[in-house]
Amino acid sequence: MSTILAEWPGEEAYAIPLGELDVSEVQRFRADTIWPYFARLRKEDPVHYCKDSLFGPYWSVTKYRDIMAVDTNHKVFSSEAGGITIVDRRVLDRNPMFIAMDPPKHDEQRKTVSPIVAPGNLANLEGLIRSRVCAILDSLPRNETFNWVDNVSIELTTQMLATLFDFPFEDRRLLTHWSDVATTIPQAGQEIDTWEKRGAIMGECLAYFTGLWNERINAEPSSDLISMLAHSPSTRNMSPREFLGNLILLIVGGNDTTRNSISGGVWFMDQNPNEMRKLRDNPLLVPSAVSEIIRYQTPLAHMRRNALVDTTIGEKKIRAGDKVIMWYISGNRDDEVIENANSFMIDRKNPRQHLAFGFGIHRCVGNRLAELQLKILWEEMLARRLDVRVVAEPERVASNFVHGYSALPVRIAA
Repeated sequence: MSTILAEWPGEEAYAIPLGELDVSEVQRFRADTIWPYFARLRKEDPVHYCKDSLFGPYWSVTKYRDIMAVDTNHKVFSSEAGGITIVDRRVLDRNPMFIAMDPPKHDEQRKTVSPIVAPGNLANLEGLIRSRVCAILDSLPRNETFNWVDNVSIELTTQMLATLFDFPFEDRRLLTHWSDVATTIPQAGQEIDTWEKRGAIMGECLAYFTGLWNERINAEPSSDLISMLAHSPSTRNMSPREFLGNLILLIVGGNDTTRNSISGGVWFMDQNPNEMRKLRDNPLLVPSAVSEIIRYQTPLAHMRRNALVDTTIGEKKIRAGDKVIMWYISGNRDDEVIENANSFMIDRKNPRQHLAFGFGIHRCVGNRLAELQLKILWEEMLARRLDVRVVAEPERVASNFVHGYSALPVRIAA
C-alpha cells in the first residue's frame, strides 16, 4: 500500500479541537496531508460543522452512506441555491450551469448534451481515441525524464475536448488553460491572484466560444456540443453568463476527471508494484483497474448542496440555508462500505462501488467517456509493455475541489 496516500495518525489532525477542525484548507490538499483529518471526522464526527473558514461556515459530510443520502435527495439539498463548490462568490460572479440547477431546468439542459456520450457515440469515438492514445504513447521520450501530466494526461484529454466541441485543434491548449483558471481559488502569490483577473480570463473564454456559437447557430445542426447547445430549445436562448457557466462545466467535467485519473493511475501503480504485476499478468483486469484508479484518485474532492428546509443528517440538525459539503474524497475511503478502503486494489469484488462520479440527478454525464479513455490508455500501455517509472514526488494543485496534479516526473526505459 502507498505510504504517501495511506491514512496515518497525523499529530496535528488529532491535536486540533474537534470544533476548530477545518478540512477545507487548500494547502493540505496540495501537500497531500488531508487524509488523517478526514479519518478523524469519519470516526469521531462524520457530519461536522465548521463555523469559521476561509469559505464561511459549512457542514462536512464525510461517510459514504450519508453522502449518498444527500446526493440523491435534490428536493431537500439544492445545487441551485448555492452552487456546487464550497466557494461563496458574489452573485455577479456566479455563472449558471445545469449542474448547479434544480429540476426541471437541470433535466432539460442535461438532455441537450447527453447524446454526445451515449453508447452509440462512444462506440464511434473509440477508434479515434485509440489512434490518438497510440500516437501519444509512441511519441514519448525514452530514457529521459518528462512530465506525464503535460505529455499524456493533458494532451489526451484536451484532444478529446477539442473533438467534442469541434474546437480549433491548434488552439486546444486554451481549453486546458480555461479549465485550470475556472477551478482556481485566487490567492496572493499565485498567477491568478484576484477574482478580477480570473473573471477577465473567463471573459476571453466566453468571447472565443461566442464566435463558435455564432458560426454554429447559423449552420445546420451537427453533433458537437456547441451546435447542440445552439440548436436546442432548452439552451439556444441562454444569457452570456449561462452560456459561460455551461461551458465551464463541460470543459472542467471533460478535462479534470480523466486528466487527473490518468496521472493518478501511473502514480498508484508505481507506488503499488504488486498491483502493476497483477495487471501485466492479467490484462482483463483493465476495466476493474480503471474503476479503482478513479475511486482512489477521486478527481473532484467535493460537491456542495444547500439545505432548502430544516432537516437532519446523521442525527445532526441542518438548518434551511446551511451549506453542506459532500466530501467524495472521504466517502471513497470509508471502510464501513468499501473493504480495505485505504488500499489500492485493482481486483476488488465490486470496483464500481465509489462516489467519484456522484449520484442522483447530478451524476457525472461523461463518466463512461472518462472510463473509456482510461481503459484504452491502459490497454495500449500494456500492449507496448511500457515500464513507466515515477522519478520524483508528484506536484499537486492547490485546490480543495479539483484533486489533481500539475506535474508527475517519469522515465520510460527504452
